[in-house]
Amino acid sequence: MSDLQKFDLGPLRVYVVPTLFDNYSYLLEFEGGLAVVDPPDAERILEVCEALRLKPTHILNTHAHEDHTAGNAALRQATGCRVLGPGGVPIPEVDETFTDGDVLPLGPAQCRVMATPGHTRADHSLLFEGAVFTGDTLFVSGCGRLFECDAPTMWKSLMRLRELPDDTLVFCGHEYAEENLDFALSLLPDDPALRARREEVRALRAEGQPAVPSKIGTEKAANLFLRADDPAIRAAIGHEVADAAAVFGDLRARRNLF
Repeated sequence: MSDLQKFDLGPLRVYVVPTLFDNYSYLLEFEGGLAVVDPPDAERILEVCEALRLKPTHILNTHAHEDHTAGNAALRQATGCRVLGPGGVPIPEVDETFTDGDVLPLGPAQCRVMATPGHTRADHSLLFEGAVFTGDTLFVSGCGRLFECDAPTMWKSLMRLRELPDDTLVFCGHEYAEENLDFALSLLPDDPALRARREEVRALRAEGQPAVPSKIGTEKAANLFLRADDPAIRAAIGHEVADAAAVFGDLRARRNLF
């Protein structure tokens, strides 16, 4: 599996694992174990782990949707790993639930749980030193659909993520970057940050590489959904006097139809 992207982040080694049609799962290797983030396809994860000579000890689910949890049962049965996920929602095979502010020890690494509802009411992002796993809350140049929450709730969650240090790596749950940037440029065709970012993403995808990870600083510049308080965006959609959450809601509705 030498073709997998991997990143060394202090006590963690992160492997990016494309799954299904456009999903990403992640393997977090640490001293004494391996955590799998959002596995929809157990067979794919077990194949990768066998090639890397790794064995899952944990599963971390950001939310309950099947395309992030469908592999839980088979992985748990095959490896005996522990399943951790948000409380109050049907996470398959869950052994331990978490909530906002919890700290999950993974060997020498520490995972801080951030509640980021919006896509669903129980979405959580997983924050490590230098990296955040955002599930379907924040995508590269995009954000998740609002299935269970309203626009102000998602906007508040995105603002929590926007406040992270600019060099924080963003590992999200799906590959939607090109489509997100095409949408953004349909509204702001002359925006230099958006144009430059689309060229970067197109070059990566042309080489068969994922657009993840991004960085918070990059997203602040080239993600319309983090810029709903930007006067240029307000003007582009005719909402100069609306509050940021309302502008965000309009952007998300437009993206649904793009």
